[in-house]
Amino acid sequence: MNTSLTMELYNRLLDCYGEPRWWPADSPYEVIVGAVLTQNCAWNNVVKAIANIGDRLDPLFILNVGDAELSGMIRPAGFFNQKAGYLKAVTRWYQRYNFDVDIVKAEPLAKLRGELLSTRGIGRETADSILLYAFGLPTFVVDAYTVRLNERLRLDAGKGYDDIKRSFELNLARANHNNADVYNRYHALIVVHGKDRCHKKPACVGCPLEDLCGYN
Repeated sequence: MNTSLTMELYNRLLDCYGEPRWWPADSPYEVIVGAVLTQNCAWNNVVKAIANIGDRLDPLFILNVGDAELSGMIRPAGFFNQKAGYLKAVTRWYQRYNFDVDIVKAEPLAKLRGELLSTRGIGRETADSILLYAFGLPTFVVDAYTVRLNERLRLDAGKGYDDIKRSFELNLARANHNNADVYNRYHALIVVHGKDRCHKKPACVGCPLEDLCGYN
């Protein structure tokens, strides 16, 4: 994938879908919680789990609530026993920074990402989602929709998470768009496109990327 194609995809998706609104959350900590809960889970079930926590959605509450009670609240998100442990682990990571967004953002991105990847239950997609959407740091998120887009459009961005991430970041940097706002918007547009058209069985007619796609 080259720089011009990277920006062509971005501009076409933006023209088609407009400014996306993602990640839906009222606070950075809610983004962290949502990023953990959405693992292997449909977003509507994440919404139900967060609603069960309600106005208690606070780092200190998550740290102090009993495991069984927390598991019960997040049951709609599935794998609730494991995810309860993951939430406590990532909250303890956040506690190192006094639950302060500005303190987190003052640290080197690579350091933060390494810490998150060393945290129980936090993989690459979850770590990058937390860093990008909770803290506004420029790290590109690769999810199943991004992988599907790469395969169907034959973008030659590589096959694994790290290769695809590196390709997008390199080309966005070359286009002078290596910033969190563009990363946020680009990933959100890919998600919207995946939900709207590029399903497992895609709706190709009228797709803004139809002439670029090798699927057919």
